[in-house]
Amino acid sequence: MDARFDYTQASPGVYAAMLGLERHLATCAIERPLLHLVKLRASQMNGCAYCVDMHWKDLGAIGESDERRYMLSAWRESPLYSSRERAALAWTEVVTTLADAIPDAAYAAVRAEFDETGVADLTCAIVTINAWNRLAIAARAVPGLYQPEERHA
Repeated sequence: MDARFDYTQASPGVYAAMLGLERHLATCAIERPLLHLVKLRASQMNGCAYCVDMHWKDLGAIGESDERRYMLSAWRESPLYSSRERAALAWTEVVTTLADAIPDAAYAAVRAEFDETGVADLTCAIVTINAWNRLAIAARAVPGLYQPEERHA
């Protein structure tokens, strides 16, 4: 599969705006591994091969186990995720699908684990990865080429 176009070249303003959201998320209080789990789960749901590849590799680079990465698609049936991670993953799924109104129970669960700023930042992370997924799928970004900046020893 060949890429259709490259946003960094075709529309640098769009790319810069998206990077602005990422800069905010890099400084928020939500732990980095959880942000990548959320990004990986949304990317799985959206079928974005480029972003699945990226966040799989990013999680590995920061020391996330293979087991937790490959069990992510079945997180509800796996004992490998904390209550905080479960709340974030459930929130990821309802915000990503938006088939119906977001259930009050999902909000209550995420609010029990995150303060108001945390819920806002988590929601921003979910919205941002959903936008990246749609941009990458539309552009037909080619998966497999991405390399994380840091490596886990």
